[in-house]
Amino acid sequence: MRIVGLMSGTSYDGVDVVAAEFTAEGDTLWLRPLGHRGLDHDERLRAEIAAVLPPTATTIEAVCRLDNLLGEVFADAAAVGLELAGGRVDAVVSPGQTVFHWVADGVVRGTLQLGAVARVAARVGVPVLSDLRSADIALGGQGAPLVPAFDALLLDPADGAAPRAALNLGGIANLTVVAPNAPVLGYDVGPANALLDAAARRFLDRPCDLDGARAAAGRVHPGLLADLLNEPYYAAPPPKSTGKELFHAGYLDRRLAALGEPVPVDDLLATLTELTARVVAAECDRHGVVEVVAAGGGVRNPTLLGRLAALGAGRWRLRGTDELGVPAQAKEAYAFALLGWLSWHGLPGAIPSVTGATRGAVLGSWTPAGPAYPGTPVEPPRRLRIRA
Repeated sequence: MRIVGLMSGTSYDGVDVVAAEFTAEGDTLWLRPLGHRGLDHDERLRAEIAAVLPPTATTIEAVCRLDNLLGEVFADAAAVGLELAGGRVDAVVSPGQTVFHWVADGVVRGTLQLGAVARVAARVGVPVLSDLRSADIALGGQGAPLVPAFDALLLDPADGAAPRAALNLGGIANLTVVAPNAPVLGYDVGPANALLDAAARRFLDRPCDLDGARAAAGRVHPGLLADLLNEPYYAAPPPKSTGKELFHAGYLDRRLAALGEPVPVDDLLATLTELTARVVAAECDRHGVVEVVAAGGGVRNPTLLGRLAALGAGRWRLRGTDELGVPAQAKEAYAFALLGWLSWHGLPGAIPSVTGATRGAVLGSWTPAGPAYPGTPVEPPRRLRIRA
């Protein structure tokens, strides 16, 4: 079965597109990568996404316009995926752009992703899976993270006797811990690029600190770091999930204002990099992992990776998913393609020990397109009659 997976994360800098071929052999599922590509959002689209994100006030009109604009963007991305697959796919997974994840007192009440999925289905002519988080939330789960289903299969606990972790460094850092004879754990640890990118936009007028160069030139501000590490979210037990509803530019502004002294921009970026590294390393140490397999946009930041490797030295090894055959920049898109395969076959894609749901949920809603499904009439009916 061939599936195109799309992913636009909390950094909202672009869409990752993958095409994958899945083949089941006994209890093993084989994934053959058919190609991946990153499609950058233009500055106008980034600005429109930012304009609807908390804590900014918005309107229903702005949400509707963005929903359909993103639908066209994802439709274009799906068409690229079709090309990567050689012109033939069975399904597309388009999870959309998360604009709000409603968390109250640690409980997720709802979630909202935009991306006019009908536009995607109309473009590629195959069924499209979307709204992947809602089913898990309806069963009492966090609806996130969902990538642990991929991690748990890739980091098979039978392959080793000690716990291993998969780390994704997107806008938010999330961790999956796989250990023999133990439930899979997975949760959002805290910010990865979210605050770094907010600072780069605010003080450098750039989307990011490229290669972590400015952070490397700065010094960690001890007072600011200590204040940032006091964030209650870090001490909350899993299951838990977060996003830019918490870690946004306004959050950073408040912390800087409370500090009461100016912080040079390079020092600010160095401090935010250290924050991410410290929070991630503490969780890896807590679970006693021996290896951390990293992916996501943050792996392109050598300053951040250097700090993570240094903090884990002697306790756990840091390496990339590329060594396992999964391109680090495209891992989440491949994970969503896997979730599409699971849903297609009626299998749960959310792990209750990760999300806190009462049971594993079959994820998403299918938007049909293309030829009729097996068992349906070839021609549409022309009349309806009632049989007593």
